[in-house]
Amino acid sequence: MKIVALDAYTVNPGDIDWEPLKKLGDFIAYERTSRDLVVERCRGAEIVLTNKVVLDAEILNQLPRLLYIGVLATGYNVVDVEAATRQNVVVTNIPAYSTDSVAQMAFAHILNITNRVDYYANENRGGKWQNSPDFTYYNHNYHELSGKTMGIVGLGNTGMATAKIALAFNMKVIALSSKDKEQIPEGIKLVDIDNLFEESDVISLHCPLTESTRHIVNRQRIEKMKNNAILINTGRGPLVNDVELAEALNNKRILAYGADVITQEPPVEGNSLLNAKNAFFTPHIAWATEEARIRLINIAAQNVKAFIKGKPINTVN
Repeated sequence: MKIVALDAYTVNPGDIDWEPLKKLGDFIAYERTSRDLVVERCRGAEIVLTNKVVLDAEILNQLPRLLYIGVLATGYNVVDVEAATRQNVVVTNIPAYSTDSVAQMAFAHILNITNRVDYYANENRGGKWQNSPDFTYYNHNYHELSGKTMGIVGLGNTGMATAKIALAFNMKVIALSSKDKEQIPEGIKLVDIDNLFEESDVISLHCPLTESTRHIVNRQRIEKMKNNAILINTGRGPLVNDVELAEALNNKRILAYGADVITQEPPVEGNSLLNAKNAFFTPHIAWATEEARIRLINIAAQNVKAFIKGKPINTVN
C-alpha cells in the first residue's frame, strides 16, 4: 500500500526513525504540504497521514482510492469525518500519547513563575549575583506550592496527570469535571466553576475546546480570581479571551499566565496577550518531547497495521 505523510516535519524533523511505518508499505513523507498540493501528493495513496493539513470534503472527493486517514494527533478536527465516512474512509487518531509531557509542561510554567527561574537566570547573566555583597541574591519574593490550592479544569488524561503532580507537591487539588464523584481519586475535590476560580491559587486548563468552553476564562471569571493567582493553559488557545486576559495581566488583576498555546498559531504580530505583563509562552511544544513523538509514531504504525489486518483501532468514525 502507498502511505503518504503530508506534514511530517513537526512530528519528526529528522531525529526519529520512520521505520515502524516504512515496514508497512510504500512510505513517502513530505515535510509540509500546501493545500494546492494535497490532491497531487495523495493521488494513488490508500493511506494518508496528516497532522494539521486539512482534508475536507472537496479534497476527499478527488481521492477515490483513499481508504484510511491517520491523524498524527489526538484532535481530529482537520478531517471532515462525515465526508470520510460517506466515502467509507476509516479515520483514526493518536490518543494519550503526550499525557506526561503536557503535564510536565504545565508544571514547568508553574515553577518558572513561582520560582522566577527565567528572571534570575537573566539577572545572573547581567552580573547581579557576581556583584552581590552576600552569598545570595534575590529582589523578589517567591512562594512554596505546598499548601496552595490547585484548580484543574477538566480531568481527562492530562488533567489527571497534572493533578497527581500537584498532590505530590502537597497542594490541595480541586477540579471541575464531568466525571462522577466515584471516578475521582482520593485527594481531589469536585467543585463548580465559580468556586474553582474563587478558591484556586493556580488554575490549569485541560478541557477540550467546545462552544461551551470557548472563552471559559473571560473578564467575569477573572474578576472571581485571587489577585495573586496563576493561570496555566496547555489546552487550547481559545479557552481564554486574549484581550480580556491581557487587560487583567497589565492591570495586575492576577499574577501571571503561563501558556503553551494561543488563539491563532503561529501568533499574529501585535497580539496583546503575547506581550502582556507576566505572560509566559512556549510555542506549542508541550506535546513534542522526544519520548512523546516516538510514542506517536509507534501508535500511528500500530493503527495502520491494525487497519491493514481489517481490525482498525483508535477509530473516530
